[in-house]
Amino acid sequence: MNIQQVAVIGAGQMGSAIAGHIANAGVPVWLLDVPETGENRNLRAETALAKLQQSRPPALMTPKAAVLIRPGNIEDDLGRLKEVDWVIEAVLEDLDIKQDVYRKLEQACRADTMISSNTSTLPLKRLCQGFPDSFRQRFMISHFFNPPRYMRLLEWVAAEDVDPELRDRVLDFADQALGKGCVHCQDTPGFIANRIGTFWLQTGLLAAMEQNLAIEQADAAMRVFGMPKTGIFALLDLIGLDLLPAILNSFEQALPGGDRLKAIARPPSFLQDLIDQGLTGRKGQGGFYRLKPNVPDKIKQALDLGSQSYRDSQRFAFKGIALETESLHEFLRNNAYAAKVMLPTLRYAAECAPAIADSIADVDQAMRLGFNWKLGPFELIDLLGVDWLRQQVEAPVPALLADKRPCYRTRDGQLQAKNETGAYGNVTRAEGVQWLADDRRRQQGPLLHCATASVWDIGDGVLCFTLHGKMNTIAPEALELLQQTLEAVSENSHGLVLYSEDELFSAGANLARFAPALMAGDWAALSGIIRLGQETYRQIKYAPFPVVGAPTGMALGGGCELLLHCDAIEAHAESYVGLVEAGVGLVPGWGGCKELLGRWLFEKKRPQGPMPAIAQAFETIALAKVSQSAQEAKKLKFFRADTGIIANKDRILSAAKARVLKLADGYHPPEPYVYPLPGRSGRTALLLAVEQMRKAGKITAYDQVIAEQLATVLSGGDADITRPLTEQALLDLEHDAFLHLVKQKGTQQRLKHLLETGKPLRN
Repeated sequence: MNIQQVAVIGAGQMGSAIAGHIANAGVPVWLLDVPETGENRNLRAETALAKLQQSRPPALMTPKAAVLIRPGNIEDDLGRLKEVDWVIEAVLEDLDIKQDVYRKLEQACRADTMISSNTSTLPLKRLCQGFPDSFRQRFMISHFFNPPRYMRLLEWVAAEDVDPELRDRVLDFADQALGKGCVHCQDTPGFIANRIGTFWLQTGLLAAMEQNLAIEQADAAMRVFGMPKTGIFALLDLIGLDLLPAILNSFEQALPGGDRLKAIARPPSFLQDLIDQGLTGRKGQGGFYRLKPNVPDKIKQALDLGSQSYRDSQRFAFKGIALETESLHEFLRNNAYAAKVMLPTLRYAAECAPAIADSIADVDQAMRLGFNWKLGPFELIDLLGVDWLRQQVEAPVPALLADKRPCYRTRDGQLQAKNETGAYGNVTRAEGVQWLADDRRRQQGPLLHCATASVWDIGDGVLCFTLHGKMNTIAPEALELLQQTLEAVSENSHGLVLYSEDELFSAGANLARFAPALMAGDWAALSGIIRLGQETYRQIKYAPFPVVGAPTGMALGGGCELLLHCDAIEAHAESYVGLVEAGVGLVPGWGGCKELLGRWLFEKKRPQGPMPAIAQAFETIALAKVSQSAQEAKKLKFFRADTGIIANKDRILSAAKARVLKLADGYHPPEPYVYPLPGRSGRTALLLAVEQMRKAGKITAYDQVIAEQLATVLSGGDADITRPLTEQALLDLEHDAFLHLVKQKGTQQRLKHLLETGKPLRN
């Protein structure tokens, strides 16, 4: 990496979180603030670091990341800045304070050090005012979204005469090391995502008040359009209600006359009353939603917008509506709130896009990455139809909606986007960035398909298997399609990638498909599903070509087992992987026990004898441990040491494809594991520890029942340590333990509770 050291000036919540994410990338970072007056002049930065280590959700991927953060102060440690390649200013949104910092940085930093501001409200031209050309040429805005570890958008603004080498060095680092989608913005108020996002939020708030709508219903209406589950009101709680007046005031002051956001940029009067009561959202005592005070149980409450009083929150969802053209048309015709919010929001995006962004593709990317919209506004416009939308919105119609042609089109395999003149320009991507939903998919669709999975040709003789549907769960038809895919690769291709372009890889087996057989006591059918999964995953492991997993987000249960059978992994840094079957009263049945145990048994640095390896696998599976990052997945042996960890999600598919092609030359399937296991004596040793945990109240009585079956599998059943077991013998033990448990009342209660509530049961 060209960036070897970084400094962050300002140890507030945002500055320290930025420093934390830079440390996640393995890069040393100075965290500087003003000196304290007491003996410890670094107290502010040290306090911020301590808070960062305790933050939830975790800001740091591993405890080791904290070691790379060096607290200091802007006076005593200013000389340290000679060592760094990039300085990020993250102080208060006060122009005088920022410019005072810049004057110090101008003197302290090397001439080839890039300086940037994390501002979200002040324009570049004001920040640079009064500084020489030499400063402006190495200065830019780099606007991180909060929290920096999890939010993928980085908006950037720079002067035309900025040093391109310094700029690109920072943007390349942000892309490949920090995992950011770097979107260039014009120097306009709020840049892209906050400009459109604030309009959407404020429009949604005002429309719900006008219609006296339940906020749960309002949030559910937004989810129909592919917005995150927070909708509008839970998102406002997450942002902080106390920030909304300042955000709106900033837009009201900065936007030109006639702008539609400027016209509505005034907070409702009751908002200040909530803030005065400490009801500032999640960081306070609640906001639009809260937990009912002074009761032992966690009872969620929602604010009634008419009375401004709280009531118990109700679940609300619109059933039978798909993210498809006709379905959305009907919904917008019949739901006054959705029409009042989404139609003006899409119109506003079309109206201001030419002024705030280089391309509508940048607007879409900013809203996907900054607000977690599944589709950007122009992708939604194309889904609804430009001509249809034009007939729904008020005049004057924005130039981007002036003709019937779609916002995007494909020509000669190249994706193109329309501009306000009606001309189309190519949508470019950085080298190494590949999206499955790109030109190839738009043109030819999947090679193979079933209700819950699809297979794509991603070029160069590599196929790609993806799961889809709710939580990307694995149903029997997906396993059968995967077997067909393996046959197709054998005949025509170099290898296979297992990938998901969603926010998760797979939540595991589709337990709803177990339910009919379970209710009917059809144990033969359940046995068949177990054997189908085992055989499919065996074929993956021993295919005559490489299979590379490319996970992002959750890979749980059967999804984790799928990855355990791959030749190699190229994983998103944010991969949360685990064998969690114990939580629903089961043990891994598709080879998860066999694979994890094999990795621990053949770990070169492990203690001698099988019991340390057995104990490690037992603890991981029995406690349903889930990694909190790809790095931790390596530690837990879900990923091998040679797993590639990719910071930018948009680069995973390309990296996995490259890994397939690298492995394909001279490829040979792996040698099967053999298992020297102690049998009953090992099982007894494991169960002694389990009994102590139950007596101490750390596990329930039924947890102990599950642990007994898991201990039988991992110790080898009736094995003799002098006669190592085959992989098939371990699979048979998994199968028998799974079937035994699924017949038990305790497991059936857990499965029923999970299917009905989506939450685990501890019985």
